[in-house]
Amino acid sequence: MGTALFAPVVHSTSKIMRRYIPFMASAPRVAVIRLSGVIAPGNKPGALNDAALAPVIEKAFRKGKPKAVALVINSPGGSPVQSSLIAARIRRLADEHEIPVHAFVEDVAASGGYWLAVAGDHIWLDTSSITGSIGVISASFGFDKLMAHHGIDRRVHTAGKDKSLLDPFRPEREDDVTRLKALQAQIHDCFIAHVKSRRGGLLTDQDLFTGEIWVGQGAVDVGLADGIAHVQPKMKEIFGDKTRFADYGPRKGLLSRFGAQIIGNAIGQVEDRALWAQFGL
Repeated sequence: MGTALFAPVVHSTSKIMRRYIPFMASAPRVAVIRLSGVIAPGNKPGALNDAALAPVIEKAFRKGKPKAVALVINSPGGSPVQSSLIAARIRRLADEHEIPVHAFVEDVAASGGYWLAVAGDHIWLDTSSITGSIGVISASFGFDKLMAHHGIDRRVHTAGKDKSLLDPFRPEREDDVTRLKALQAQIHDCFIAHVKSRRGGLLTDQDLFTGEIWVGQGAVDVGLADGIAHVQPKMKEIFGDKTRFADYGPRKGLLSRFGAQIIGNAIGQVEDRALWAQFGL
């Protein structure tokens, strides 16, 4: 009877001591933000974008005074704008709170996924992680021959001769391709500037911006990453064996939890699979 009454007091002794004894230090805390999926705007299930991640990232930096924020990244890329917005938010909060950011790549952080990784002060890989792909890609389909075979006409009327760009239902025009490549070049330049501003003198003289990818130590050798390490062992190596971890990630909606995401747009799902498939995943 007496033991049962006093057991809760004994169990909470350490918490009480930390509350009332100021010099008793608590264990270091690392906030872990999981960034897994294709980077895309909108409400597509599983997509990474600034609107969905903003509350997650804000909470990770502000709650519990973390010693560091660890980004655990597994993304084949996607929207360059969303990649830029997410990375910029991470950097703003890191500078505001003076908190170091470590990026840990799982299977892949390529293209926009690498854009996110570069938001970290340090980038760590697995020996088999794929990273790089610093380039810009645009992919679509052409249905003009199929339509012609079935006797279907495409009727488009525009105000402005360049309003209809790369219409998949009309034959590809050389001028459209030239315009697209000019736009891609501008985005590519922004990507290159972002990587150079964050990695600085760590990059080798090798041309790293051709869209090529590297695996594990190969990426470290050319300066795209800092070493081979996994999140918990590395953070404990830096902050001590008593380091605690708090995981943060976007919440799944009620319908997603019950599998309703399979009703999503079929073409969008094919495009997502294509992004993963180009890295063998």
